[in-house]
Amino acid sequence: MLWIKSFHIIFLTTWFAGLFYLPRLFVYHAMSDDSISDERFKVMERKLFYGIMTPGGVLTVVFGLVLLWGYGWQAFGSSAWLHVKMGLVAILIAYHVYCGKLVKDFKLGRNRKSHVFFRWFNEFPVLLLIVIVILVVVKPG
Repeated sequence: MLWIKSFHIIFLTTWFAGLFYLPRLFVYHAMSDDSISDERFKVMERKLFYGIMTPGGVLTVVFGLVLLWGYGWQAFGSSAWLHVKMGLVAILIAYHVYCGKLVKDFKLGRNRKSHVFFRWFNEFPVLLLIVIVILVVVKPG
């Protein structure tokens, strides 16, 4: 199971790199005012979302489910921290999907959000990561 846990952590790191960087690209994209920058950001966002972030997220969830299966579902039934962690992961998945919508909005020229919105939007996965890591390490309650 240590190999599975290692791959879970590796792909979690990959996923979060994208979750941190893509909204930062949105900040710069929302501030851009020329077609060359606009096209460059579209390419960067697409490659990050589909080439790094999405595979990282999918593999994080897959290896997490394998861990859950390997340690037995009884761990899920008796651990409140694990319920909370999985709820937060579900929120991260929703955030990821919303990032995909934003990539599409930028691609189609439909973004109406300011760079200030994206600066705040960028902080959300940081907060979730802090809580998730504390839950996994401390295992409260």
